[in-house]
Amino acid sequence: MSPLFLLSRATVSLCLALAPLSAQAAACSAQSLAHSVALIELYTSEGCSSCPPADRWLGELSRRFTAEKVVALSLHVDYWDHIGWKDTFAQGQFSERQRWLSQLAASSTIYTPEVFAGMKELRGWSKQAVLEQRIQAINQQPARARISVSMSSSGGAAVDLSARFALVDSARIGAAVEGVVIVFENKLSTQVRAGENKGVRLEHDNVARYWSAPVMLDARTGRAEWRRTVTLPADWKRENLGIAALVQDVKAGEVLQVVSMPGCA
Repeated sequence: MSPLFLLSRATVSLCLALAPLSAQAAACSAQSLAHSVALIELYTSEGCSSCPPADRWLGELSRRFTAEKVVALSLHVDYWDHIGWKDTFAQGQFSERQRWLSQLAASSTIYTPEVFAGMKELRGWSKQAVLEQRIQAINQQPARARISVSMSSSGGAAVDLSARFALVDSARIGAAVEGVVIVFENKLSTQVRAGENKGVRLEHDNVARYWSAPVMLDARTGRAEWRRTVTLPADWKRENLGIAALVQDVKAGEVLQVVSMPGCA
């Protein structure tokens, strides 16, 4: 087994210069922990009048819980766009993911704000006891997959992302297991000029901006490697970006592990 996967604690190297004399080149990396980290997904929209409190709640999660316990992501859906305000952070694939998660739970209803923890719907998420109980239950489980993720930048418009995924649970080798890499952004702000939130300035954190195509783990080895060069749009602020990666069992509807880190400016 590669030494890369032998560490039981997260190793995060933030914006380390690849060449000491170069202020341009930078790299950062993270490795997952020996216990399971809770993936919290908030499905939200700027066109939904009941969503701003949930948006604030999600932003507070990263301040209340470390990345050793929780990775919180805000996924903006597009099915509210038709009522007068187009959410610029919305993506159709997030609406599809929400529908898929609901179908896994044998539910035909999707709504905003809706919260999933470990790919399972979390009703009563605003109640501290309910939230902490679910997070604690997930954290008490040993990790069933290992992940390493890295980002490097030379100061241009593009960044190089890479990830390695490996199953710990040998019983799942050959199952429908896949990895995903996400780029998210903090400190986003929008002045809404139409729709249910007209006249309100909305603040967002942990907003999913890039969601990779699924990376299928090898059916024989339970491993996969992924690399991509991603061109960052001009309106993305590098200093506010973060990287996350997860492994999910698509049939069981379970997150086997997730990891996150601040990005490299």
